[in-house]
Amino acid sequence: MELDLVAGLLLVLGGAAAGFINTVAGGGSAITLPVLVEILGDPLMANGTNRVAILLQNAVGVAGFQKGKAVPWKVALPLIPPAVIGALAGSWTATRIDPDTMEVVFAFVIVGVAASVLISPKRWEGGGDPRLGPWGNAIVFAVIGFYGGFVQAGVGFLLLAGLVIGGGLTLVTGNAAKVLLVLAFTAVALPVFLFAGQVALLAGLVLAVGNMSGAWIASRLAVEKGAGWIRWVLVAAALAAAARMLLR
Repeated sequence: MELDLVAGLLLVLGGAAAGFINTVAGGGSAITLPVLVEILGDPLMANGTNRVAILLQNAVGVAGFQKGKAVPWKVALPLIPPAVIGALAGSWTATRIDPDTMEVVFAFVIVGVAASVLISPKRWEGGGDPRLGPWGNAIVFAVIGFYGGFVQAGVGFLLLAGLVIGGGLTLVTGNAAKVLLVLAFTAVALPVFLFAGQVALLAGLVLAVGNMSGAWIASRLAVEKGAGWIRWVLVAAALAAAARMLLR
C-alpha cells in the first residue's frame, strides 16, 4: 500500500502519543487503532498492523528503563512464558473473530483499575510482598497475555495491576516489567498476524517511528519523576481508554 503525507503525519503523531501513554500507563492503542482503521479501512488489518509499532515501541521502552536501572529482571522473566502462551492463543483467536465484544468487557475492567487507583492509592505504591504465588502468576499472566494477543488495547492497565498489586512492584519497576512482557508476547503474536495477511508493513513502520519516540521520552520521565506522576497519568489514560471503547 502507499501512504500520502497526511496519513504519514497522522500515524507518526498518533504513534508518539500512544507510545508515551503505553509506556507509563496503557490504552495508547485506543489512539492508534482508529487512525489505522481510517487509513487501512479494515479493523482486522488495523489490529495486526498495530503490533509492528507495539513491538518496536516496547523494545525502545525496555532500553529506556534499563538505562535507568529500573527493569526488575528476576520478577519479570518468569512471567514471560505464561504471557507468551496466552498471547499466542489470543492472537490466533483474533485472526478469526471480531474483538469488539471483548473490548467492551475489558472497558469495564479498565474503569475498575482507574477506580482502584483513586480509591486506594496506597495499594498502587507497591514495594510490598507479592500477593500471587507461582501458580497464581501463571494463570493471571496467561489470561492477560491472551487479551494482549487478542486485541492489545488496554492490556497495559491489566499488566500493571498484576505487577504492582499482585507482584509487589512499584509503579516505576512495574512499568519497566510491563514493557518487557509486552515486548515478549508481541514478538510471538506479530508473526501470527503476518501469516494471516493482516499486517500492512509500511503503515506499521511509519506508526512505529512515532511510538518509539513517545516510548523513549516516557521511560526516561518515569524513572526521573517516579510513582506519583505515573499514578495520575494512569488514571487519566484508563478513563480515556475505557470511554473510547464504550462510546465509539
